[in-house]
Amino acid sequence: MAVDATQPYDDQNVFAKILRGEIPNRTVYEDDFALAFHDINPQAPTHVLVIPKGAYVCWDDFSAKASEAEIAGFVRAVGKVARDLGLVAPGYRLLANTGTDSHQEVPHLHVHLFAGQPLGPMLVR
Repeated sequence: MAVDATQPYDDQNVFAKILRGEIPNRTVYEDDFALAFHDINPQAPTHVLVIPKGAYVCWDDFSAKASEAEIAGFVRAVGKVARDLGLVAPGYRLLANTGTDSHQEVPHLHVHLFAGQPLGPMLVR
């Protein structure tokens, strides 16, 4: 089910539960601002999700309400994960869905990091 990005944050979403330790994950990276972990249904050989630790529904919510430190910390965490996994030279794709038209499924901002093979065009033409 797609997420309405204008709805308030739902603290019972799966990523909120992961952040609280209620659901296990395969952590790749964690700091004060972000958590990165392997997707349970990978769409590429490397498929990692990076989420901010704050309660933000989507990119729009995050960019409007997060502190400067949270924004910088999250963006730096995404880059660190890519570097630590050795993805910079071969390349990788970042994807953040917002709202129903993009088919956002979890109402917590998350960035998909895809890599490990040629990924082809971004959208079906």
